[in-house]
Amino acid sequence: MWSYIIRRLLYNIPVYLGILLLVMLALRVNDPVTAYQGKNATAEQKEQLRKDMGLDRPFLVQYGTFVSRVVTLNFKDRSWEEKRPIGQMIRAAVPPTIMITVPQLFLTASISIVIGLVCSFYRGRLPDKSLMFAAVLGMSISYLVYIMMGQYYGAYVLGGKGITPFEVEGYEPIFSFEPNAPEKASFFMPGNWMKYCALPVLIGVIVGMGYDTRFYRAVMVEECTRDYITTARAKGATNRKIMFVHMLKNAMIPIITRIMISLPFLIAGSILAEYYFNIPGMGRLLINSINSKDFPVVQYVTALFAAVVIFTVILTDVLYAVVDPRVRLS
Repeated sequence: MWSYIIRRLLYNIPVYLGILLLVMLALRVNDPVTAYQGKNATAEQKEQLRKDMGLDRPFLVQYGTFVSRVVTLNFKDRSWEEKRPIGQMIRAAVPPTIMITVPQLFLTASISIVIGLVCSFYRGRLPDKSLMFAAVLGMSISYLVYIMMGQYYGAYVLGGKGITPFEVEGYEPIFSFEPNAPEKASFFMPGNWMKYCALPVLIGVIVGMGYDTRFYRAVMVEECTRDYITTARAKGATNRKIMFVHMLKNAMIPIITRIMISLPFLIAGSILAEYYFNIPGMGRLLINSINSKDFPVVQYVTALFAAVVIFTVILTDVLYAVVDPRVRLS
C-alpha cells in the first residue's frame, strides 16, 4: 500500500507544480503595484514597492522560491495587505473552516445514506415519493437564497426573539486557541459553535442532501436487485439487517466515491458561507485577499486547497482497498 501511495504522490507532483504555475501566472496578468499605489505614483515609488514585494525578480526565480517554501511548509512570507506572516493568518483561519466543513460532510453523508436506504426499501411507495420530492425541492433552490433566508429568518427574526441562538456578526473563536502561543491548551466552546457555525452547517446540509440523496437512492435500488439480498431474505434476515448491514457494506465503494467527490465542492461552498456569515475561515481569507490583490496569501491558500484535493483523490483509492478486499493497490 505504501509503495502505491508514494507512486501516486510522485505522479501528482507535475500536476501540483502545474497548478502553482497557473495560479502565479494568472495573478500577474495585472500589475499589483499600480493597484496599491495608484496611477499618480512616481516611477521611483513604483520600483521601490515592486522591489519590496519581490516582483523585481525574474518570474522563474519567484516560482522556484514559492515552490520551495510550500514544499518545506515555510509560510513566513508576509501579507502585502496586513503585513503579517501568512502562516499565522492560515493557522487562525483553518479551525473555523474545519468546524464548518467536517460537520457538514458528516451530517450530509449520514442523513442522505439513511434516506437513500429507506427510499430504496419503499421504492415507488409514498415514503419514497415524498422524500424524493423534498430532495428535488431542496436542490432546486440556490445556495445564496438559502443563505439570505437563513440569515433573515434564522438569525434576525427568530434570533432576535431568543428562539434560535444563531448570529451572523461578531464572530467569536470556537477554540480557546492563541495562534501566537500554540503551546497553550485549546478548548472547544460549543456555545460559540452554535452561535456562528450551526446555521451555515444546517444550510449546507439542506443543500447537499438533495444531490446526495438521489445518488444514494439510485445506488441502493441497484443493490436491492442483487442475489445476496434475495439470499438474505430467504435466510430470514430482518429488513433492518438487510439495509444497514448487507446493502450498506456492499455499497461502500460508490459511497466513498461520492463523499470524496463532494469534498472540493464542500470547500467551495464554505467560501460562500464564510463570506456571508462573516466567519474568518480559509474561504473568507481567500476572498478578501483576492479583493485586496494580496497575491502571496492567494498563492499559499490556493496551494493548500490544491494539496487537499490531491490527497483526497489518493485517499479515495486507498479506502477502496480498505473496504473491499477484492481491490488491489498495484
